[in-house]
Amino acid sequence: MALGRQRDRQSEMLVAWSEMPRSPGHAFYDRLQAELVAAGFDGFVEGLCAAQYAARRGRPSLPPGRYFRMLLVGYFEGIDSERGLEWRCADSLSLREFLRLSERERVPDHSWLSRTRSRLPLEMHDAVFTWVLRRLAERGLVKGERIGVDASTMEANAALRALVRRGSGEGYREMLTRMARESGIETPTADDLIRLDRARKGKKLSNADWESPADPDARIARLKDGRTRLAHKPEHAVDLDTGAVVAAEMHAADRGDTATLPDTLASAARHLGAVEAAPSPEAPAELVADKGYHSRETLKALDDGAWKTRISEPKRDGFLR
Repeated sequence: MALGRQRDRQSEMLVAWSEMPRSPGHAFYDRLQAELVAAGFDGFVEGLCAAQYAARRGRPSLPPGRYFRMLLVGYFEGIDSERGLEWRCADSLSLREFLRLSERERVPDHSWLSRTRSRLPLEMHDAVFTWVLRRLAERGLVKGERIGVDASTMEANAALRALVRRGSGEGYREMLTRMARESGIETPTADDLIRLDRARKGKKLSNADWESPADPDARIARLKDGRTRLAHKPEHAVDLDTGAVVAAEMHAADRGDTATLPDTLASAARHLGAVEAAPSPEAPAELVADKGYHSRETLKALDDGAWKTRISEPKRDGFLR
């Protein structure tokens, strides 16, 4: 009797292929998949990343084509968390098909994504970006005649309370404790530290003196909503006639718009040159930006160059010569 029950349970575990759940498909991702397969995307990224993969070492690696597809999903759906990206792909049958996962394969978890992202150099991500831009240019979606530039401030995944001093590695609380002992308080309490912090002068945090051990590239900055946080500054250049992104740069959040503009324009010109649409002094492209990019130095530097400026001027008191 026990053997018969065991066989019944084993038969209940068998599921026919026709009984497996299937996705009706997603119009956007199905079309995108067809474009990627027809253009040989998987072969391109596997050849590009071959030197970064070991043949017989450790657990099976995350295939490059699947990794970059997950980045595309995160971009299209506005997911900036690797855990959120893992959950979204695991929750959708259509996205599983877009990632080319079999019925028994699991969605790559966030640690797989994080390790792959850290081990693939930035130049490889830029090469994939250029490859996608070439596919857009083949469809006539890159004009290169009017380029809009704008930046934002993105909160970093790091906390202000974990800041340490550059060079010494002393934490903020450790600094307050040391100052309390120097003032004569041998065993300062939390209230003592709070009172000392409120009373001391020059307590404004400076990026020149403090850094985050978890994210050294993050900078102390004010976000759009007025909060002061550790942040990064993403800056994009977009073809205004088609909406194609021709440059996506990440700058330090404490740099102004006029300071980061030359680097972003150089990246845009390089990518446009890869699709034979680079601006030149003989055939300049229009540069459109808001008043945050307006300065005399910026206008002088771009004068008679490859960019014809269309930058709005801020309202000023008095007259400028």
